[in-house]
Amino acid sequence: MLELANVDAYYGNSRALQSVGLRVEDGEMLSVLGRNGVGKTTLLRAILGLMDRVTGSIRLDGREIIAERTSDRAKGGIGYVPQGRGILPKFTVLENLKLGLFANPKAHGRVYEEVFMLFPVLKEHLHRLGGNLSGGQQQQLAIARALITDPKVMLFDEPTEGIQPNIVEEIEEIIIRLNRERGIAIVLVEQNVAFVRRASQRFAIMEKGSIAATGPVEALSEAVVHRYLTV
Repeated sequence: MLELANVDAYYGNSRALQSVGLRVEDGEMLSVLGRNGVGKTTLLRAILGLMDRVTGSIRLDGREIIAERTSDRAKGGIGYVPQGRGILPKFTVLENLKLGLFANPKAHGRVYEEVFMLFPVLKEHLHRLGGNLSGGQQQQLAIARALITDPKVMLFDEPTEGIQPNIVEEIEEIIIRLNRERGIAIVLVEQNVAFVRRASQRFAIMEKGSIAATGPVEALSEAVVHRYLTV
């Protein structure tokens, strides 16, 4: 499905990723963990083509995409839920959702009813400004917008960060359902080890822009957590 090999990524002349190799199979959830500043968000940005320069190989369904524009990667099946949600505050819920349609011409300008089945609160607030939604509602909007692109793989960057505690479990369950019921492959950047163990099939831990450890989620032991994640 999604395969990275010997990927280096740069901010200007500064190398932020070093020889990263990862593979995400169809319908699999891979969680990426690590301390702050080790390159987790940079990894997602490299997959999306948002870095100044990326070398190596990034393949989606066997097709090399490292030279493709971000918009073409989105049309090819990569959805993105960024850290901080990336909602346009002066756009309504409906206008934010319609942004996802640019990557999904098959939708012919219609907003999927299935999105409103997952997120009924969005249908209730279609004409409300995105900036007036709660943090949890904004996160639901960000996930819905990515879903409208009809992704094969979704990238989530700390999706429960800054969300009120009573909504966190709801967001987690939605992510699990997208993976297990809809078969969407997921790359999840997450700090909550309990959620990672519950939701993922495999994990990867980053250190200093490289992959330091990887394996089935059953191997994410307390010893591994202490070694790589304890501050």
